[in-house]
Amino acid sequence: MDGQGEARNGVRRGWLLLGAVGLVLAASAGFLWPLDGIAPAAAAVDRPTPSGLPVPRWVSLKFGEVNARSGPGDDHRLLWIYRARGLPVQVVAETSEWRRICDPEQGLAWVHKRTTDGRRMVMRLAPPPLALRRGPKSDSEIEAYLRPRALASLIRCKKGWCRVRVDGTAGWAPAAALWGTNEASQCR
Repeated sequence: MDGQGEARNGVRRGWLLLGAVGLVLAASAGFLWPLDGIAPAAAAVDRPTPSGLPVPRWVSLKFGEVNARSGPGDDHRLLWIYRARGLPVQVVAETSEWRRICDPEQGLAWVHKRTTDGRRMVMRLAPPPLALRRGPKSDSEIEAYLRPRALASLIRCKKGWCRVRVDGTAGWAPAAALWGTNEASQCR
Protein backbone atom coordinates (compact mmCIF):
# COMPACT_ATOMS: atom_id res chain seq x y z
CA MET A 1 0.00 0.00 0.00
CA ASP A 2 1.42 3.44 -0.85
CA GLY A 3 1.85 6.22 1.76
CA GLN A 4 -1.35 7.97 0.71
CA GLY A 5 -3.36 4.76 1.02
CA GLU A 6 -1.89 4.10 4.47
CA ALA A 7 -2.71 7.62 5.61
CA ARG A 8 -6.24 7.38 4.26
CA ASN A 9 -6.70 4.00 5.96
CA GLY A 10 -5.50 5.42 9.29
CA VAL A 11 -7.89 8.35 9.07
CA ARG A 12 -10.83 6.09 8.25
CA ARG A 13 -10.02 3.89 11.26
CA GLY A 14 -10.21 6.99 13.45
CA TRP A 15 -13.71 8.05 12.33
CA LEU A 16 -15.37 5.53 14.59
CA LEU A 17 -13.55 6.89 17.63
CA LEU A 18 -13.84 10.59 16.74
CA GLY A 19 -17.45 10.94 15.73
CA ALA A 20 -19.69 8.22 17.08
CA VAL A 21 -21.76 10.49 19.32
CA GLY A 22 -20.24 13.94 18.92
CA LEU A 23 -23.02 15.81 20.66
CA VAL A 24 -22.83 18.25 23.55
CA LEU A 25 -26.26 19.11 24.91
CA ALA A 26 -26.86 22.83 25.22
CA ALA A 27 -30.46 22.70 26.49
CA SER A 28 -32.79 20.08 27.83
CA ALA A 29 -35.81 21.04 25.72
CA GLY A 30 -37.26 17.95 24.08
CA PHE A 31 -39.28 19.51 21.27
CA LEU A 32 -39.16 17.08 18.33
CA TRP A 33 -40.87 17.42 14.98
CA PRO A 34 -42.42 14.41 13.25
CA LEU A 35 -40.34 12.45 10.79
CA ASP A 36 -41.61 13.23 7.32
CA GLY A 37 -39.01 11.62 5.10
CA ILE A 38 -36.18 12.81 2.90
CA ALA A 39 -36.68 14.29 -0.53
CA PRO A 40 -35.30 12.21 -3.42
CA ALA A 41 -32.34 13.43 -5.45
CA ALA A 42 -33.07 16.68 -7.25
CA ALA A 43 -31.85 15.68 -10.69
CA ALA A 44 -33.45 13.01 -12.82
CA VAL A 45 -31.31 10.14 -14.08
CA ASP A 46 -30.47 10.34 -17.79
CA ARG A 47 -30.11 6.58 -18.18
CA PRO A 48 -31.36 3.74 -16.03
CA THR A 49 -29.10 2.30 -13.36
CA PRO A 50 -29.03 -1.37 -12.31
CA SER A 51 -30.81 -0.48 -9.06
CA GLY A 52 -33.27 1.88 -10.72
CA LEU A 53 -32.15 4.61 -8.29
CA PRO A 54 -30.55 7.94 -9.26
CA VAL A 55 -26.80 8.47 -9.41
CA PRO A 56 -25.42 10.38 -7.60
CA ARG A 57 -27.33 9.59 -4.39
CA TRP A 58 -26.54 9.45 -0.69
CA VAL A 59 -26.30 6.26 1.39
CA SER A 60 -24.49 5.33 4.58
CA LEU A 61 -22.19 2.46 5.47
CA LYS A 62 -24.09 -0.36 7.16
CA PHE A 63 -21.24 -2.02 9.07
CA GLY A 64 -18.31 -1.08 11.29
CA GLU A 65 -15.89 -2.52 8.73
CA VAL A 66 -16.39 -2.14 4.97
CA ASN A 67 -13.78 -3.12 2.37
CA ALA A 68 -13.01 -0.45 -0.24
CA ARG A 69 -11.77 -1.91 -3.53
CA SER A 70 -10.20 -0.52 -6.69
CA GLY A 71 -12.91 -2.06 -8.88
CA PRO A 72 -16.32 -3.73 -8.71
CA GLY A 73 -15.44 -7.22 -7.47
CA ASP A 74 -13.74 -9.15 -4.68
CA ASP A 75 -10.89 -9.90 -7.12
CA HIS A 76 -9.95 -6.19 -7.24
CA ARG A 77 -7.24 -4.78 -4.97
CA LEU A 78 -8.25 -3.80 -1.43
CA LEU A 79 -7.54 -0.06 -1.09
CA TRP A 80 -8.54 0.47 2.56
CA ILE A 81 -11.12 -0.54 5.13
CA TYR A 82 -13.74 1.94 6.29
CA ARG A 83 -14.22 1.65 10.05
CA ALA A 84 -17.19 3.94 10.59
CA ARG A 85 -20.70 2.53 10.70
CA GLY A 86 -23.16 5.16 9.47
CA LEU A 87 -20.56 7.12 7.48
CA PRO A 88 -22.40 9.13 4.78
CA VAL A 89 -21.08 8.38 1.29
CA GLN A 90 -22.29 9.31 -2.17
CA VAL A 91 -22.91 6.63 -4.80
CA VAL A 92 -21.43 7.97 -8.05
CA ALA A 93 -21.61 4.79 -10.16
CA GLU A 94 -22.94 1.26 -9.80
CA THR A 95 -23.14 -2.24 -11.19
CA SER A 96 -25.81 -4.75 -10.19
CA GLU A 97 -23.77 -5.80 -7.10
CA TRP A 98 -21.26 -2.99 -6.49
CA ARG A 99 -21.40 0.74 -5.71
CA ARG A 100 -18.65 3.25 -6.46
CA ILE A 101 -18.70 5.72 -3.59
CA CYS A 102 -17.24 9.11 -2.78
CA ASP A 103 -16.31 9.60 0.90
CA PRO A 104 -15.88 12.79 2.97
CA GLU A 105 -12.17 12.94 2.07
CA GLN A 106 -12.92 12.78 -1.67
CA GLY A 107 -11.76 9.16 -1.81
CA LEU A 108 -13.32 6.99 -4.52
CA ALA A 109 -13.70 3.25 -4.04
CA TRP A 110 -16.01 0.34 -4.82
CA VAL A 111 -18.00 -1.37 -2.05
CA HIS A 112 -20.50 -4.23 -2.24
CA LYS A 113 -24.13 -3.10 -2.25
CA ARG A 114 -24.92 -5.18 0.87
CA THR A 115 -22.54 -2.93 2.87
CA THR A 116 -24.59 0.21 2.21
CA ASP A 117 -27.79 1.42 3.83
CA GLY A 118 -30.39 3.78 2.36
CA ARG A 119 -30.74 5.65 5.66
CA ARG A 120 -29.44 9.18 5.28
CA MET A 121 -26.69 10.35 7.60
CA VAL A 122 -24.69 13.57 7.66
CA MET A 123 -21.30 14.52 9.04
CA ARG A 124 -19.84 17.76 10.34
CA LEU A 125 -16.44 18.21 8.64
CA ALA A 126 -15.29 21.70 9.72
CA PRO A 127 -13.39 22.17 13.00
CA PRO A 128 -15.74 24.28 15.16
CA PRO A 129 -18.79 22.62 16.76
CA LEU A 130 -22.01 23.31 14.86
CA ALA A 131 -25.01 24.73 16.70
CA LEU A 132 -28.19 22.68 16.26
CA ARG A 133 -31.07 25.11 16.55
CA ARG A 134 -34.71 24.79 17.59
CA GLY A 135 -35.92 26.18 14.24
CA PRO A 136 -34.49 26.66 10.74
CA LYS A 137 -33.22 30.20 11.44
CA SER A 138 -29.81 31.46 12.53
CA ASP A 139 -31.35 33.31 15.49
CA SER A 140 -33.30 30.31 16.84
CA GLU A 141 -32.46 28.97 20.29
CA ILE A 142 -29.55 26.50 20.37
CA GLU A 143 -30.60 22.95 21.32
CA ALA A 144 -27.17 21.25 21.13
CA TYR A 145 -23.82 21.28 19.36
CA LEU A 146 -22.55 18.79 16.78
CA ARG A 147 -18.81 18.20 17.17
CA PRO A 148 -16.40 17.98 14.21
CA ARG A 149 -16.37 14.53 12.52
CA ALA A 150 -19.61 13.64 14.31
CA LEU A 151 -22.38 11.71 12.55
CA ALA A 152 -26.09 12.52 12.73
CA SER A 153 -29.27 11.10 11.18
CA LEU A 154 -30.79 13.33 8.53
CA ILE A 155 -34.51 13.89 9.09
CA ARG A 156 -35.34 16.43 6.39
CA CYS A 157 -34.07 19.54 4.63
CA LYS A 158 -35.90 22.69 3.57
CA LYS A 159 -34.81 26.11 2.35
CA GLY A 160 -31.10 25.58 3.03
CA TRP A 161 -31.58 24.10 6.52
CA CYS A 162 -31.57 20.45 7.63
CA ARG A 163 -33.10 18.82 10.68
CA VAL A 164 -30.79 16.19 12.15
CA ARG A 165 -30.92 13.86 15.16
CA VAL A 166 -28.18 12.50 17.41
CA ASP A 167 -28.85 10.40 20.51
CA GLY A 168 -32.50 11.44 20.73
CA THR A 169 -31.82 15.17 20.40
CA ALA A 170 -32.82 16.93 17.19
CA GLY A 171 -32.08 20.35 15.79
CA TRP A 172 -31.67 22.41 12.62
CA ALA A 173 -28.34 23.26 10.97
CA PRO A 174 -27.40 24.99 7.71
CA ALA A 175 -27.27 22.37 4.95
CA ALA A 176 -23.97 23.79 3.67
CA ALA A 177 -22.32 22.99 7.03
CA LEU A 178 -23.03 19.25 6.70
CA TRP A 179 -21.46 16.60 4.45
CA GLY A 180 -24.24 14.47 2.98
CA THR A 181 -26.79 17.11 1.94
CA ASN A 182 -25.55 18.44 -1.40
CA GLU A 183 -27.18 16.45 -4.23
CA ALA A 184 -24.46 17.41 -6.75
CA SER A 185 -21.60 14.98 -7.32
CA GLN A 186 -19.00 15.51 -4.57
CA CYS A 187 -15.99 13.74 -6.14
CA ARG A 188 -14.59 15.04 -9.40
